[in-house]
Amino acid sequence: MTDQRPGRNPSGSQSLAERALATLQHFLHVEAISGIVLLAAAAAALLWANSPFARSYHDLWNLPIPLRFGAFAFEEPLHFWVNDALMTVFFLVVGMEIRREIHEGTLSRFDQAILPVLAAFGGVVVPALIYLSFNAVPGRGHGWAIPTATDIAFAVGVLALLGKSIPGNVRVFLLALAIIDDIIAVLIIALFYTSGNDPSGLAVAALGVVMALVFQRLGIGSAYVYVVPAFIVWAGFLMTGVHPTLAGVVLGLITPVWSLRPEILPPVIRVETALHPWVAYVIMPIFALANAGVSFKGMELSGGPQLVTLGVALALCAGKPIGVIGTTWLAVRIGWCRLAPDVSWSGVCLIGLLAGIGFTMSIFIAMLAFTDEKLLDASKFGVLFGSLISVTLSLGWGAEYAHRQQKGER
Repeated sequence: MTDQRPGRNPSGSQSLAERALATLQHFLHVEAISGIVLLAAAAAALLWANSPFARSYHDLWNLPIPLRFGAFAFEEPLHFWVNDALMTVFFLVVGMEIRREIHEGTLSRFDQAILPVLAAFGGVVVPALIYLSFNAVPGRGHGWAIPTATDIAFAVGVLALLGKSIPGNVRVFLLALAIIDDIIAVLIIALFYTSGNDPSGLAVAALGVVMALVFQRLGIGSAYVYVVPAFIVWAGFLMTGVHPTLAGVVLGLITPVWSLRPEILPPVIRVETALHPWVAYVIMPIFALANAGVSFKGMELSGGPQLVTLGVALALCAGKPIGVIGTTWLAVRIGWCRLAPDVSWSGVCLIGLLAGIGFTMSIFIAMLAFTDEKLLDASKFGVLFGSLISVTLSLGWGAEYAHRQQKGER
C-alpha cells in the first residue's frame, strides 16, 4: 500500500533521506565550531568583568531598552532582552530538535531511545543528589538542577577535536543523550522554576498557539507570518509567570514534521536548519557574553557560596559521569537494553565525561534559581570550573580512546 501522507512520495524519498542526513551532518558541524565560539565569548566576558573596564560591562547589560507599539510601552534592561527574549529562539530550536527526534530520530523507537533516556535520567539524578549533599538548606537547595544539564555545543565541539576515529554510534549516543537532557531541563524549568501570577496569560498563550496551528492548516509557509502568534505566546507566558523562553519550546513542538509538497524538506527541518547557525554563532555567544562575566574581585568563596561552587563543580565533573555510566551499565547488566554496534565501554566512559560539560542551560537555570548575587556568582563559577575539569578529562580519556580505536582495540 502506498503511503499517502504528505511528503511520502516514493520517488522523492531517497532524495529527502539524503538531504535529511546532510542536515544532521550540518548540525554536528555547526555545533562543533560553535563550541569554540562559545568558549571565546565566555572567556571575553570573564576578562571584561575582571578588567579595569568592568563597570562598562555591567552598565551595558543594565542599559534600558524600550519596546513601544503606539500607546503601549514596555521597558526592560538589555540583560532581560537577551535572557528572556533572544533565548526564546534558542529554545525554539531545542523544541524543533526534540520534535524531529521524536518523529523519526533516536527517540522515535522505544528500543533505540530507552538506553539514552535511562542514561540521561541517571545523569540528572546523581548530580542533583551530589549538589544537595552540600547544599540541602533553604536558599541554596533551590540550585539543585544547575549541574544536571549538558551543553550540546561544547560537548560536540570537544568530541570533534578528538577526530574521526571516534565511532559514529558514539556521536549518535552523545547527541541523543544531550537532546533528552534538554527535554528534562525544559521540564525542570517549567515545573520547578516558574511561578504563576496571572492565569489570564494562559488564554493569551493559547490564542497564539491556535493562530499558529490555523496558519499551518492554511498551508502558510512564510516564517515571517508566524512572528505574530509567536509574540502572543511569548507575551502570554510572560504574563502567566511561566518563563517566557518556554514559548519557544511550545512553538518548536508544534512545527510540522511532514512536507507540504514532494521534494521539499518538512518545515521542522527547514526552519531549524535556517535558525541553527544564528543560534549557535550569535544568540548563544551573546548569552555567554552577558552571563559568564563573573567578577572574581567581589566573589565570596566561603560559607554558603563556597559550598554552592563545590556542589555544582563536583556534580558536573563527577556526578554526570557516574550517573550516565552507572545507569548505562546497570541497564545493560539487567538486560533491559544493549550497547549499539561499535559503542564500547570506553566509548560510554567518554560520553559520561562529555556529559559533565555544562554551560548554556546550567547558567540559565542558575539565574532562575538564585536572586542572591553571591550565590549566583558562586554557581556560575562552579559551572565554569566543573566544565573545565570535564573538558580536560574528556580530552585526556578521548585521546587515549581514539588512539586505541586507530589500532583496532576496543
